[in-house]
Amino acid sequence: MTSIMMQITKRYSVRSYENRAVEKEKLDRVLEAARIAPSARNLQEWRFVVVQDEELRKQMMVAANNQPFVAEAPVVIACCATNPDYVMRCGQYAYPIDVAIAIDHMTLQAIEEGLGTCWIGSFYEDQVQSLLGIPGTIRVVQLLTIGYPADKIKEKSRIGIDEIVSYDKWGF
Repeated sequence: MTSIMMQITKRYSVRSYENRAVEKEKLDRVLEAARIAPSARNLQEWRFVVVQDEELRKQMMVAANNQPFVAEAPVVIACCATNPDYVMRCGQYAYPIDVAIAIDHMTLQAIEEGLGTCWIGSFYEDQVQSLLGIPGTIRVVQLLTIGYPADKIKEKSRIGIDEIVSYDKWGF
């Protein structure tokens, strides 16, 4: 078994996918990782529309600013929230945070399964809602592509830990 840090290190945004279906067992484990994610007040407000139909993925590509890899990926998941009005005591809306945690769980499980993913925030929510029959009261937070990467793992460029962490007080 690989360590979680190895999975985190291997994860990158895949923008080129093999023409190969994702096995149901692997996809089920990816979705299970989302299901068990934590959420504010344990609301579990996330819902996921899994799109595998080729024609529908092509239409999703158009709704996602014509990014070709969206249609190329064998799976596109519309990651949704059912309770967009709940605000946590800290003043933040819970739904984007809760859905992001669930998506991150999926991306890490996808790596474990030998799959790649890409978070997509560049899309027209109303178009995705219309394509997938999602009611207007439900927020589409992100799209997530999943499949077998056709490209090589990309080197990550990250700033140093001392540039993002201070202890006890703001020190930047």
